[in-house]
Amino acid sequence: MTKVRRAWLIRHGKSESNAGLPTNGPGAAPLTELGWNQAARMAATFTASPDLIVSSPFLRARQTAEATVERFPEAPYEEWPVEEFTFLGELHGPQTTAEQRRPFSEAYWERNDPAYVNGGDGESFKALITRAHAFLERLAERPEDGLVAVFTHGLFMKAVIWSLFTGVTDPDVTAMRAFRRFNGSCDIPNCAVTELWRPSGPYGFRVVGGGTTHLAEESVTLETASPTALD
Repeated sequence: MTKVRRAWLIRHGKSESNAGLPTNGPGAAPLTELGWNQAARMAATFTASPDLIVSSPFLRARQTAEATVERFPEAPYEEWPVEEFTFLGELHGPQTTAEQRRPFSEAYWERNDPAYVNGGDGESFKALITRAHAFLERLAERPEDGLVAVFTHGLFMKAVIWSLFTGVTDPDVTAMRAFRRFNGSCDIPNCAVTELWRPSGPYGFRVVGGGTTHLAEESVTLETASPTALD
């Protein structure tokens, strides 16, 4: 079978921040024991080596990728800017918990300003969506087909999915409000996989509604599947 351009977006394993423990900024939270176990089980699900392993620079994503890198040492490994949306900026202070940060998070989304930056190393919503599209363009520009395993984060995954669904590249207040609704209605558990694939033709990347790459035989022939076909 001819290979196609494909990516697994993999949320990191359970981190200390997910467990409600205090952390020292958005990039420093390590995995919990459960998170390490999830990372090992994730590595075991690959039926063949990825053509490329990618991780966010944040610690919890890099740690989640370790088991897959160790299982497939021949696969190239790179860090890309697929880190989590750090909209709190300087308000994501040292030794704070997610619960302590919750009022600031809610205030950010209530403000509903796509260009607003909280200061420090904060990121605007516009910048997040720009980063999601840049990621998709980088995937599309790869000269090789095959599977790219991307160890990343929940909000970034949602930004990629939402960008593909809506086509929005320069979000206004209405788009930001719509993304907030999407975020609230879409759950991505730790070590969950969202599969993307890109066929030839005008459609660009597509979100696979239930990945099949983990199966010994695929249930869908992706090269010939039509986005307008009815089954």
